[in-house]
Amino acid sequence: MSSQLRSPDAPAITSPAPARGRRLWAVTCASAAGILIIGILDLVIGTPRLSPQELWLIVSGGGPGIARVIVLQLRLPRFVLGVLAGAMLALSGALLQGSLRNPLAGPELLGVSAGATVVVAAITILHLSVLLVLIPWLALAGGVIAGIAIILFMRQRHDSTTLLLTGAAMSALLNAAVIVLISYGSQADISLLFLFLVGSLANRTWMDVQLVLPWAIVCIPLALSFSRLLNIMQLGDDVARGLGLSLERQRVFLLLLASALVAAVVAVCGPISFVALLVPQLVRRMLRTSDARMVLPSSALAGALLLTAADLLARQLFAPQELPVGIFTALIGGPALIALLRGTHYRTRDTV
Repeated sequence: MSSQLRSPDAPAITSPAPARGRRLWAVTCASAAGILIIGILDLVIGTPRLSPQELWLIVSGGGPGIARVIVLQLRLPRFVLGVLAGAMLALSGALLQGSLRNPLAGPELLGVSAGATVVVAAITILHLSVLLVLIPWLALAGGVIAGIAIILFMRQRHDSTTLLLTGAAMSALLNAAVIVLISYGSQADISLLFLFLVGSLANRTWMDVQLVLPWAIVCIPLALSFSRLLNIMQLGDDVARGLGLSLERQRVFLLLLASALVAAVVAVCGPISFVALLVPQLVRRMLRTSDARMVLPSSALAGALLLTAADLLARQLFAPQELPVGIFTALIGGPALIALLRGTHYRTRDTV
């Protein structure tokens, strides 16, 4: 049984297996095709603008030197980073929503993103001498501490309203800490931190991809492997405990895994909002099921598609002026979430 936002006339969460299989196939193919199309557009659109033939020549090892550098050293790593970051954020949201049985659970509302942001902001503003490869680990520590504080508090209170209010309060407190840190920074630090705080994929290189890639290689397959556990947890606390599941221990571990997915992205791209919160809900609606075996991989693909598409809009919509991708995920995610919530009611128990 999972927490879902459903309207009174919404279709049932469960449906016959063949129908779910067809929807899974359709969502998977559409997401994969969308990512491929966005990738091609990412590589050819910009200055210089390339034709498909010129792109193929560059991919084959030829082409003009400047265009080759722009495509292979600037545009391609940015697209690859967007795919990895989108998949990791969406999986993080799916893990949190499934393990806490709350469709509004997300790193933004549980303080995980804010905790990681405080750590990276402190390193930037205070000019701390930290190795680049250690920043994701330190961001992970900040996110985990914030998230575990919420979990420990919720051991005494289990209602969803208390969870969301506590997470919002934690996020507000940590965001205030970021503002305090900004007041100690120079103008150059503040300008740099602004681009970080809204979330951006601009000027990212293969070095940034290398920072995120090990986390993606480990955490994405690990997250997908917990689909059966999430399905059991969605049956309810009493049933899960009756099956011998240690809920507190498992939830803390899943929180740690979700925080690791978010922390690596925050350390490199900043706190990109709404992807983790919105994508799993959209996927459950499209698949008409909360079965984690289907929701987790579909969320990863849909998250990659959403973030890369938003980044393409951020690059081109107001060209030559480029906006941070975090602004576009908020512009897309905010209205979409409002539309999703409009006319719905919260149900605490549904069939997986």
